[in-house]
Amino acid sequence: MKASRVVSASVIALALAVPLALMARPDAVGEVPAAPSVDQVAASKLVYGLLSDSRYAYRPRPMDQAMSGEVFDRYFENLDGGKLFFTAQDIARFEALRPRMGAAVREGDIAPALEIFALYKTRVAERSQYARDLLGQDIFDFSGSDRWEYDRKDAEWAADPGELDTLWRQSVRNDWLRLQLAGKQPDEIRKTLDRRYLNMGNTVASLNGEDAFSSFLNAYTGTIDPHTDYFNPRAARLFNQNMSLSLEGIGAQLQKQDDVVVIREVIAGGPAAMSNRFKPGDRIVGVGQGTSGPMEDVVGWRIDDVVEKIKGPKDTQVRLDVVPAEATLDSEPVRITLTRARVRLEEQAAKAQTLTLPADTPGGRDKQIGVIKLPAFYQDFEGRRTRNGEYASATRDVARLLEQFKQQKVDGVVLDLRNNGGGSLNEAVELTGLFIDQGPVVQVRESGGRVGVQGDRDPGVAWDGPLAVLINRGSASASEIVAGAIQDYGRGLIIGETTFGKGTVQNLVDLDRWPANESQRYGQVKLTIAQFFLPGGSSTQNKGVEPDIRFPVTVDATEFGESTYDNALPWTRIAAVPHTQYGDFSSLLPKLETSHQARVATDKEFVWWAEDIAEFRAEREKKFVSLNEAERRAERDRQTERRQARQEERRALGLDLDPLAEDSDDDGLQASERAIAQQNRLEKAAEERPDPLLRESAAILADAVRLLNNDRQLSAAVLPVSTAPGRWAR
Repeated sequence: MKASRVVSASVIALALAVPLALMARPDAVGEVPAAPSVDQVAASKLVYGLLSDSRYAYRPRPMDQAMSGEVFDRYFENLDGGKLFFTAQDIARFEALRPRMGAAVREGDIAPALEIFALYKTRVAERSQYARDLLGQDIFDFSGSDRWEYDRKDAEWAADPGELDTLWRQSVRNDWLRLQLAGKQPDEIRKTLDRRYLNMGNTVASLNGEDAFSSFLNAYTGTIDPHTDYFNPRAARLFNQNMSLSLEGIGAQLQKQDDVVVIREVIAGGPAAMSNRFKPGDRIVGVGQGTSGPMEDVVGWRIDDVVEKIKGPKDTQVRLDVVPAEATLDSEPVRITLTRARVRLEEQAAKAQTLTLPADTPGGRDKQIGVIKLPAFYQDFEGRRTRNGEYASATRDVARLLEQFKQQKVDGVVLDLRNNGGGSLNEAVELTGLFIDQGPVVQVRESGGRVGVQGDRDPGVAWDGPLAVLINRGSASASEIVAGAIQDYGRGLIIGETTFGKGTVQNLVDLDRWPANESQRYGQVKLTIAQFFLPGGSSTQNKGVEPDIRFPVTVDATEFGESTYDNALPWTRIAAVPHTQYGDFSSLLPKLETSHQARVATDKEFVWWAEDIAEFRAEREKKFVSLNEAERRAERDRQTERRQARQEERRALGLDLDPLAEDSDDDGLQASERAIAQQNRLEKAAEERPDPLLRESAAILADAVRLLNNDRQLSAAVLPVSTAPGRWAR
């Protein structure tokens, strides 16, 4: 799926990708030069050559006046998508630059973009100060009928600064009201919000010419198609680390709180964990290289710059000055020396669990359904090339978990691909091969029209039993290849929501390859090179994969998905390729649907989930919140009472309690404002909440197993090539 191009500050792990707009060089913090660097000029020309003047891109777009105008509009949108900083007067001031944007990209003369970015920083600083000034004014009466219209995506630019003042006034009042409803006193509210708005201003103030360059080039790449991106050298390194699920460093997630970088989580097995000297909330105030390099005070630094200092090649040393979480910031820091190592990031790795479903008849046997949660299709590309079989791979991890399920003799497997945004195409093909015995998995049509077929060449399967794939609107790209291929083969049931609809293939192109640079100077481009089609000939592009058994829609297709992009490729179809038809579930689906509807009608957790989704969607449609305290408090009380009533009903029915039920009231804080321990606890609790969709998916699969095992005639129609009960792949 599309990575955000909006300038933002967020939690950054030592292993996770930093937002594109924050990839600055540490020696140029906060500076926006009037002219581009030599490397930026060269990189811009190379990117233009790839996307507008070559055959590399699947759908190259020649730079004309219309496209130049799109780059102009998209650049402002990338910087200020909420239309809270620029005014219509600002846009008009730069309108003369609209026809020059194309030449700026083609020739690498991005001076116009730098000028716009400099004004952006000025406007954010002004708004930061204005918001802080409002905190001292008498504007926090909430007895009227005012409201905060937060959705400004389709709004017009504010006519002038006065209109922006009105918008910010309501925004600040909403922030104040949230904290007031959470029980905070005025002095505490004022302190919290003053720090929040100051941090907002400081974050943008630290952006520099490299950030401006990346934001502008991504405005251009975004006009080509929604999934083409420019990565500067630092962003490229972090992107590749994220795909490999590994890094060379100390093994810790870091987070910025005010001016200090803190330990958010210690990664098991890494040097920080093995030292037994770190805990969440500890603050890093100094970094030194090796055993004798000078210590650098990193208080006030950008988090990505601190990350860059701490990371490094394995077997090298780094020294950290650390202030413990329980100490005041001005306390004497503790100096800790660590030897960096390669750290495996388990957070995004495949995980397994087993669900037990009670027997449907007295004296019957309980059903055991194995579940594999796969958040991404990861692969350590470099490790696969250079190491002796030791590399991170989604397919290898899933194969290992399937072997465990076979030993446990589970009755079926649910592959949970919800919110899996994709990853390696090769992993998608190989992972599908775990469930089919050789054959095509995906057809790939290149820009010239040539169609190639990628498939499973290994004989045998890792799992030949009952299979279901659970999907939602957040399942995209590689997830859609797997789900679509399983559906085309009739290899398993597809359950959930229609997927995202990303049916294109991207490849990373190293811009340093042509001048043969020895160092990384120009970055990389992730560009669309092909469109993929399922074995049956259908593209998932725009249309997505449609489930066999549908759950209520969480996010509408008009709000999220490929169809929301104005320049996305349309859906189309090509000829099918021969492939095995393991099953045809059409005659089974009505029976499964009947059982499913009967069950969820009395499944409290599922009913509650459906109610919450309907309410969430209704609230989103409003696109505003009331600033009347009595209304907001009444709504807050209603939600609290409902959660408490549900908890009591869970206790009465013997259901698992919701670990977030006592913490679901809005505390008015941003994630970075909470104590690290509290934020970690909330995130862990969210992972442990009852999951009625997963359990219902397992129940649907168990229904299918029961129906097919008990009815030979139905089984013969549904699984014509099955060779034994319980085998869905011969």
